[in-house]
Amino acid sequence: MTIWFRAMWQITSQKNGISALGLQRVLGLGSYKTAWAMLHKLRRAMVRPGRERLDGVVEVDETYWGGEEPGAIGRGTELKALIIVAAQEDGKGIGRIRLRSIPDTTRKTLHGFIAQSVVPGCTVRTDGLPAYLGMDGFVHDRQIQSRQEAEEHLLPRVHRVISLLKRWLLGTHQGAIAHTHLDDYLDEFTFRFNRRTSKSRGKLFYRLAQQAVQTDPVPFATLIKPQPVGPGGVK
Repeated sequence: MTIWFRAMWQITSQKNGISALGLQRVLGLGSYKTAWAMLHKLRRAMVRPGRERLDGVVEVDETYWGGEEPGAIGRGTELKALIIVAAQEDGKGIGRIRLRSIPDTTRKTLHGFIAQSVVPGCTVRTDGLPAYLGMDGFVHDRQIQSRQEAEEHLLPRVHRVISLLKRWLLGTHQGAIAHTHLDDYLDEFTFRFNRRTSKSRGKLFYRLAQQAVQTDPVPFATLIKPQPVGPGGVK
């Protein structure tokens, strides 16, 4: 039990988290597999059951994660992982966020994610992708940019989150993220980002410990098994 507490402290006390190799070294574990499993179990505890959905004005967009794919441009990629991101507007800044890997950019998938991530009646701001059209129960603020070079200004908050996410994946984890486990890393990034203004790292430790005791056990066989994806790309 004390090793688990030490692992939780290592994860929450460092701003950018820790890799499995780093955790193995700090805790003196004899197996990389043990450190990897501990991290993934704790990542799954970072999602609080029944957490509140985003409200107000929410920007939504997709991005890709993975290596270079010759001949593929934008949404034409086939090998990269597809991630959908929602960022809540907080004045000129960013409020809470939601991230999830998704299988495609069909209307069913995009609308499903929005329905599970945003409070009905709120404003959802997207780019001009036709699949976003026809959202029921939301105010759709569709932004169409005619000049591709200025696209980064279209949805500034969600693009900022995407930039920070990729920097974190490349920095802390050197980009070594298997697509089958991507959602676990997205959960950790969301947990950290939504608590980035906390002045006490101890509160993050307490929150993770609190949520860990409310999470069902996750055997190792379950960790390495591909996670089923439902409507909206949500587990």
